[in-house]
Order: sequence, then C-alpha cells, then structure tokens
Amino acid sequence: MAGTAAAVLVAAGAITYAAAGDGSNDTVPDAGSADAGFARDMAVHHQQAVEMAYVVRDRTDDEDVRRLAYDIAQTQANQRGMLLGWLDLWELPKVSADAPMTWMGMGDMPSAGEGSLMPGMATDAEMKRLGTLNGKQAEVFFLQLMTAHHKGGIHMAEGCLDKCAVGVEKRLARTMVNGQHAEIDLMADMLRERGAKPRP
Repeated sequence: MAGTAAAVLVAAGAITYAAAGDGSNDTVPDAGSADAGFARDMAVHHQQAVEMAYVVRDRTDDEDVRRLAYDIAQTQANQRGMLLGWLDLWELPKVSADAPMTWMGMGDMPSAGEGSLMPGMATDAEMKRLGTLNGKQAEVFFLQLMTAHHKGGIHMAEGCLDKCAVGVEKRLARTMVNGQHAEIDLMADMLRERGAKPRP
C-alpha cells in the first residue's frame, strides 16, 4: 500500500511540475548542464532516502520516528517525481555516462563505499545493517544516516542554486535546503532524546 501511494505521488509530482513550468522564458537545458545533472543525481539521492524511511517504519513502533520517516518518504518521492518530470519535459536521459556530481566538478570524488554514489548516501552495508536493527537501535542508526544524507543533499542543492539556470528548479533546490536544514535540527533533538548524536 505504501509503495503504491509513493508511486502515485511520484507520478503526480512529475505531471504537475512538467506541465506547470515556471512562467519564464528559460531555455531548455542540455544533457551536460547543471540543471540536468542535478535532476538526475538528486533523483537517485532522494530514492535512497525514501528507501531508508520505509525500512525504519517497519523496524520501530516509535510514533515520532515513524511520522518523520513518512514525511521524508512522501516529500522526497514527490520531489523526485518533479525532477524526473523535468527530464522528460526536456527530453533528456535520466542516466548519464558521466560520474555522479560531474556537474558540480566533483566527478572524481572518492566513494564512501559500495552503494554510496554521492555525498551523504549510505553504503550497501549500512542499508543492510539498518534492516537488521529494531527499536531504539534502528531509530538512532536511521537518524544518524538520514542526518548525513540530508547534509549531502543540501550540498548538492546549494550547488544547483549556484550553477542551475532554470528558475523553477532553483526554487525547488531552495525548498530542499530550507526543509532539510529544519529536519536536521529536528533529528539532532531526537538523537539527544535517545542519548546519541550525529556521526562525525
């Protein structure tokens, strides 16, 4: 049921933003532009956040964590739909032969491990571990992983604010920066309540 709801939100977001545009005379970006690179990379980044959120909802009964996870999953699935919708609108590929973050001049950055394609992304091993934990341990590990994930996402969104040319995409990037900063503050409080702190 949750997967179906997320899919509907993704489709709705794609249709809404692809159809709406931003009312300006923005030119269509090319495949190597920052606009296209950000849309492709952030769609991948968001997908992992959605996966993490749904994993932790099944590993804890804590209503605050479950509510946060649900909000993150719905918000980022919707935003992902917008990003993929723009790529469709621009008739650009959703994948690239370039390394992730090339549009930011960071295509040669070292990976944190298998599965961690961009800053803040969890490794395959961390995702697997999250799926084995329960209760408070799952809550703390999720909050730590998602805090790092948000920090990486903010870095990318700020890169779009600096380099992207399409106005509506820059506005979405600003929304991401503001929203994820607020969630980082909330997660810091939730970690403190559980006697833990963000990972260095």
